[in-house]
Amino acid sequence: MNIALLGYGKMGRAIEEIALERGHSIVLKTSIDNLEDNTEENVRKADVVIEFTGPESAYGNIMLCLKAGVPVVSGSTGWLDEHFEQVKGYCLQAGGTFLYASNFSVGVNIFFEVNRRLAELMAPHPDYDVRITEIHHTEKKDAPSGTAITLAEQIQGKIPRKKRWVNHISDNLDELTILSQRTDPAPGTHLVKYHSAIDDIEIIHTAHNRKGFATGAVLAAEYIRSKKGIFQMKDVLGF
Repeated sequence: MNIALLGYGKMGRAIEEIALERGHSIVLKTSIDNLEDNTEENVRKADVVIEFTGPESAYGNIMLCLKAGVPVVSGSTGWLDEHFEQVKGYCLQAGGTFLYASNFSVGVNIFFEVNRRLAELMAPHPDYDVRITEIHHTEKKDAPSGTAITLAEQIQGKIPRKKRWVNHISDNLDELTILSQRTDPAPGTHLVKYHSAIDDIEIIHTAHNRKGFATGAVLAAEYIRSKKGIFQMKDVLGF
């Protein structure tokens, strides 16, 4: 399979390593140093595009791929509130292929399923309050992380008394606190903690390196290559 990498930073290089190990070819690599290569003509050389850039460029990159008729996998965060529905609508109208995940790690996606189930079990017990803590390296641009937001939205879906999430400590029981910490080195840790006067319940995922994220992104690319529509990692993993 021929893969284009839009966003050839640390994650892009990790994805390249895994893709080559799995027998794929990298036909395009773009970064801030060669943005002029981000063209429909170049993108069409690929069977699938994997896009890991930033919130300021993700939407444009994704639309470029969809207009070129090439399936695209995106892990960029910080752009969804403003543009996700536009991308989804265009993709479906054009008969394109798009897969977005806030986190491609197989372990994190299992963690998502555990988080959803735990929130369901905790919903009838208002004596427990819940808080999310996420820790990442200092180069991470967005806070909270896309993974933390996904965890929060899953909890809100099962515990309706949590009306909204906030990115600071809050004593308002309607609010779900997300604490963001930035320290080096830290590939990524996410902790969900339920606290009561009697006891605590915690689930935690800690990444040791970027390999898990990179492997998941390549698995996603392999999955969508010959498909049409909008997909998530749970489709890739069969959840």
